[in-house]
Amino acid sequence: MAKKKIVKRRRGTSKAKNKGYFRKEHQEAIVQFCNSTCPREKEDLYTNIIREALEKLSENLIYVYGFHKQHDNVDVLKQDCVINLYETLHKFDPAKGHRAFSYFNVVAKHWLIIHSRKKNKRQYRMVSIDDPDNEINIDALFHRNGQYVQPPSSKMEQEEKTEEIRQLFMEIRKRVRNEREVKCVDAIIEIFNRVDELDFLNKRAIFVYVREMSGLNSKQLSVCMSSIRNIYRQLNGSGKEFDIL
Repeated sequence: MAKKKIVKRRRGTSKAKNKGYFRKEHQEAIVQFCNSTCPREKEDLYTNIIREALEKLSENLIYVYGFHKQHDNVDVLKQDCVINLYETLHKFDPAKGHRAFSYFNVVAKHWLIIHSRKKNKRQYRMVSIDDPDNEINIDALFHRNGQYVQPPSSKMEQEEKTEEIRQLFMEIRKRVRNEREVKCVDAIIEIFNRVDELDFLNKRAIFVYVREMSGLNSKQLSVCMSSIRNIYRQLNGSGKEFDIL
Protein backbone atom coordinates (compact mmCIF):
# COMPACT_ATOMS: atom_id res chain seq x y z
CA MET A 1 0.00 0.00 0.00
CA ALA A 2 1.49 3.30 -1.13
CA LYS A 3 2.16 5.85 1.56
CA LYS A 4 0.44 9.17 1.28
CA LYS A 5 2.78 12.04 0.66
CA ILE A 6 2.56 14.57 3.43
CA VAL A 7 2.84 18.15 2.24
CA LYS A 8 3.86 20.56 4.94
CA ARG A 9 2.21 23.94 4.79
CA ARG A 10 4.63 26.78 5.08
CA ARG A 11 4.06 29.11 7.92
CA GLY A 12 3.57 32.76 7.23
CA THR A 13 1.83 32.27 3.87
CA SER A 14 -1.09 34.43 4.93
CA LYS A 15 1.28 37.19 5.93
CA ALA A 16 2.99 37.10 2.54
CA LYS A 17 -0.34 37.66 0.83
CA ASN A 18 -0.97 40.73 2.98
CA LYS A 19 2.41 42.26 2.24
CA GLY A 20 2.23 45.99 1.51
CA TYR A 21 0.33 48.73 3.24
CA PHE A 22 -1.79 49.81 0.25
CA ARG A 23 -3.44 46.57 -0.78
CA LYS A 24 -6.36 45.54 -2.94
CA GLU A 25 -8.75 45.89 0.00
CA HIS A 26 -7.80 49.56 0.34
CA GLN A 27 -8.29 50.18 -3.38
CA GLU A 28 -11.75 48.57 -3.23
CA ALA A 29 -12.67 50.46 -0.05
CA ILE A 30 -11.78 53.81 -1.64
CA VAL A 31 -13.83 52.99 -4.74
CA GLN A 32 -16.74 52.00 -2.53
CA PHE A 33 -16.28 55.20 -0.50
CA CYS A 34 -16.44 57.35 -3.65
CA ASN A 35 -19.53 55.56 -4.97
CA SER A 36 -21.43 55.59 -1.68
CA THR A 37 -24.04 58.20 -0.73
CA CYS A 38 -24.44 56.92 2.84
CA PRO A 39 -22.46 59.01 5.40
CA ARG A 40 -22.42 56.14 7.92
CA GLU A 41 -21.03 53.68 5.38
CA LYS A 42 -18.34 56.15 4.29
CA GLU A 43 -17.34 56.78 7.88
CA ASP A 44 -16.99 53.03 8.55
CA LEU A 45 -14.96 52.49 5.38
CA TYR A 46 -12.59 55.31 6.24
CA THR A 47 -12.18 54.46 9.93
CA ASN A 48 -11.81 50.69 9.55
CA ILE A 49 -9.91 50.35 6.25
CA ILE A 50 -8.81 53.49 4.43
CA ARG A 51 -7.22 55.56 7.18
CA GLU A 52 -4.40 53.12 7.96
CA ALA A 53 -3.26 53.14 4.31
CA LEU A 54 -3.31 56.96 4.10
CA GLU A 55 -1.37 57.25 7.36
CA LYS A 56 1.34 54.86 6.16
CA LEU A 57 1.50 56.56 2.75
CA SER A 58 1.99 59.97 4.38
CA GLU A 59 4.60 58.66 6.81
CA ASN A 60 6.63 57.03 4.03
CA LEU A 61 6.68 60.19 1.91
CA ILE A 62 7.71 62.32 4.88
CA TYR A 63 10.75 60.17 5.63
CA VAL A 64 11.70 59.13 2.09
CA TYR A 65 11.87 62.74 0.83
CA GLY A 66 13.26 64.23 4.04
CA PHE A 67 10.32 66.40 5.07
CA HIS A 68 10.85 65.24 8.68
CA LYS A 69 14.04 67.33 8.76
CA GLN A 70 12.05 70.53 8.27
CA HIS A 71 9.45 69.91 10.97
CA ASP A 72 9.82 69.52 14.72
CA ASN A 73 6.69 67.39 15.14
CA VAL A 74 6.44 64.67 12.49
CA ASP A 75 3.24 63.23 13.99
CA VAL A 76 1.42 66.54 13.53
CA LEU A 77 2.74 66.85 9.97
CA LYS A 78 1.57 63.31 9.18
CA GLN A 79 -1.90 63.88 10.61
CA ASP A 80 -2.26 67.16 8.71
CA CYS A 81 -1.31 65.34 5.51
CA VAL A 82 -3.83 62.56 6.23
CA ILE A 83 -6.56 65.15 6.85
CA ASN A 84 -5.79 66.72 3.49
CA LEU A 85 -6.03 63.30 1.82
CA TYR A 86 -9.34 62.64 3.54
CA GLU A 87 -10.69 65.93 2.23
CA THR A 88 -9.55 64.89 -1.26
CA LEU A 89 -11.07 61.39 -1.19
CA HIS A 90 -14.26 62.46 -2.96
CA LYS A 91 -12.24 63.83 -5.92
CA PHE A 92 -10.90 60.38 -6.83
CA ASP A 93 -12.71 59.10 -9.93
CA PRO A 94 -12.57 55.28 -10.20
CA ALA A 95 -14.02 55.50 -13.73
CA LYS A 96 -10.74 56.93 -15.05
CA GLY A 97 -8.96 53.67 -14.30
CA HIS A 98 -6.28 55.15 -12.05
CA ARG A 99 -4.97 53.25 -9.04
CA ALA A 100 -5.87 54.95 -5.79
CA PHE A 101 -2.31 54.56 -4.50
CA SER A 102 -0.82 56.46 -7.47
CA TYR A 103 -3.45 59.21 -7.24
CA PHE A 104 -3.08 59.87 -3.50
CA ASN A 105 0.69 59.48 -3.67
CA VAL A 106 0.81 62.50 -6.00
CA VAL A 107 -1.72 64.45 -3.91
CA ALA A 108 0.25 63.86 -0.71
CA LYS A 109 3.61 64.81 -2.28
CA HIS A 110 2.25 68.07 -3.67
CA TRP A 111 0.64 68.95 -0.34
CA LEU A 112 3.90 68.31 1.53
CA ILE A 113 5.82 70.49 -0.92
CA ILE A 114 3.39 73.40 -0.62
CA HIS A 115 3.10 73.04 3.18
CA SER A 116 6.90 73.03 3.59
CA ARG A 117 7.30 76.10 1.38
CA LYS A 118 4.75 78.03 3.43
CA LYS A 119 6.50 77.01 6.64
CA ASN A 120 9.85 78.17 5.32
CA LYS A 121 8.42 81.54 4.27
CA ARG A 122 6.88 82.09 7.71
CA GLN A 123 10.13 81.07 9.39
CA TYR A 124 12.24 83.44 7.30
CA ARG A 125 9.89 86.34 8.03
CA MET A 126 10.05 85.83 11.79
CA VAL A 127 13.79 85.27 12.42
CA SER A 128 16.33 87.96 13.09
CA ILE A 129 19.08 88.36 10.51
CA ASP A 130 21.47 89.37 13.32
CA ASP A 131 20.97 85.99 15.02
CA PRO A 132 23.98 83.82 14.01
CA ASP A 133 22.03 80.64 14.74
CA ASN A 134 19.05 81.29 12.48
CA GLU A 135 18.58 79.16 9.39
CA ILE A 136 19.02 82.04 6.95
CA ASN A 137 22.63 82.60 8.02
CA ILE A 138 23.27 78.85 8.19
CA ASP A 139 22.06 78.51 4.60
CA ALA A 140 24.32 81.37 3.54
CA LEU A 141 27.27 79.69 5.29
CA PHE A 142 26.54 76.39 3.53
CA HIS A 143 26.40 78.22 0.19
CA ARG A 144 29.77 79.80 0.80
CA ASN A 145 31.36 76.47 1.75
CA GLY A 146 29.79 74.61 -1.16
CA GLN A 147 27.85 72.40 1.26
CA TYR A 148 24.33 73.57 0.54
CA VAL A 149 21.75 70.79 0.22
CA GLN A 150 18.49 71.42 -1.57
CA PRO A 151 15.35 71.29 0.58
CA PRO A 152 13.20 68.17 0.05
CA SER A 153 10.55 70.07 -1.94
CA SER A 154 13.09 71.36 -4.49
CA LYS A 155 14.84 68.01 -4.69
CA MET A 156 11.59 66.15 -5.31
CA GLU A 157 10.47 68.65 -7.96
CA GLN A 158 13.81 68.24 -9.72
CA GLU A 159 13.45 64.43 -9.67
CA GLU A 160 9.94 64.65 -11.10
CA LYS A 161 11.10 67.05 -13.82
CA THR A 162 13.98 64.72 -14.71
CA GLU A 163 11.58 61.80 -15.05
CA GLU A 164 9.22 63.87 -17.24
CA ILE A 165 12.12 64.73 -19.57
CA ARG A 166 13.17 61.08 -19.70
CA GLN A 167 9.62 60.06 -20.67
CA LEU A 168 9.61 62.76 -23.34
CA PHE A 169 12.82 61.33 -24.83
CA MET A 170 11.32 57.83 -24.90
CA GLU A 171 8.21 59.13 -26.67
CA ILE A 172 10.38 60.91 -29.26
CA ARG A 173 12.26 57.66 -29.82
CA LYS A 174 8.98 55.91 -30.67
CA ARG A 175 8.18 58.53 -33.32
CA VAL A 176 11.47 58.88 -35.18
CA ARG A 177 11.44 57.56 -38.74
CA ASN A 178 14.73 55.79 -39.43
CA GLU A 179 17.78 54.09 -37.94
CA ARG A 180 19.93 57.23 -37.95
CA GLU A 181 17.36 59.17 -35.96
CA VAL A 182 17.10 56.28 -33.48
CA LYS A 183 20.89 56.37 -33.01
CA CYS A 184 20.73 60.12 -32.47
CA VAL A 185 17.97 59.88 -29.84
CA ASP A 186 19.76 57.01 -28.07
CA ALA A 187 22.89 59.13 -27.86
CA ILE A 188 20.91 62.05 -26.41
CA ILE A 189 19.29 59.78 -23.80
CA GLU A 190 22.69 58.35 -22.84
CA ILE A 191 24.13 61.84 -22.38
CA PHE A 192 21.11 62.88 -20.32
CA ASN A 193 21.55 59.86 -18.04
CA ARG A 194 25.28 60.58 -17.60
CA VAL A 195 25.11 64.37 -17.43
CA ASP A 196 26.80 64.52 -14.00
CA GLU A 197 29.86 62.76 -15.43
CA LEU A 198 30.44 65.21 -18.30
CA ASP A 199 33.22 67.77 -18.13
CA PHE A 200 31.67 70.31 -20.51
CA LEU A 201 28.02 71.25 -20.93
CA ASN A 202 27.70 73.78 -23.72
CA LYS A 203 25.95 73.50 -27.07
CA ARG A 204 29.09 72.62 -29.02
CA ALA A 205 30.20 69.99 -26.49
CA ILE A 206 26.80 68.29 -26.52
CA PHE A 207 26.87 68.18 -30.33
CA VAL A 208 30.30 66.51 -30.22
CA TYR A 209 29.16 64.01 -27.59
CA VAL A 210 26.10 63.05 -29.66
CA ARG A 211 28.16 62.73 -32.83
CA GLU A 212 30.71 60.44 -31.17
CA MET A 213 28.11 58.21 -29.50
CA SER A 214 25.84 57.92 -32.53
CA GLY A 215 28.60 57.37 -35.10
CA LEU A 216 26.93 59.88 -37.44
CA ASN A 217 28.79 62.60 -39.30
CA SER A 218 27.92 66.28 -38.83
CA LYS A 219 25.61 66.49 -41.85
CA GLN A 220 23.68 63.34 -40.90
CA LEU A 221 23.41 64.56 -37.33
CA SER A 222 22.02 67.95 -38.39
CA VAL A 223 19.30 66.31 -40.47
CA CYS A 224 18.36 63.99 -37.61
CA MET A 225 18.31 66.83 -35.07
CA SER A 226 16.01 68.85 -37.31
CA SER A 227 13.54 65.97 -37.44
CA ILE A 228 13.77 65.41 -33.67
CA ARG A 229 13.14 69.11 -33.01
CA ASN A 230 9.91 68.92 -35.02
CA ILE A 231 8.71 65.95 -32.96
CA TYR A 232 9.70 67.79 -29.79
CA ARG A 233 7.60 70.82 -30.77
CA GLN A 234 4.60 68.57 -31.39
CA LEU A 235 4.87 66.97 -27.95
CA ASN A 236 6.02 69.84 -25.77
CA GLY A 237 4.10 72.89 -24.59
CA SER A 238 1.03 73.91 -22.66
CA GLY A 239 -2.01 71.80 -23.48
CA LYS A 240 0.04 69.23 -25.38
CA GLU A 241 1.04 65.71 -24.40
CA PHE A 242 4.18 66.88 -22.55
CA ASP A 243 4.82 70.21 -20.86
CA ILE A 244 8.29 70.44 -19.35
CA LEU A 245 8.73 74.18 -19.66
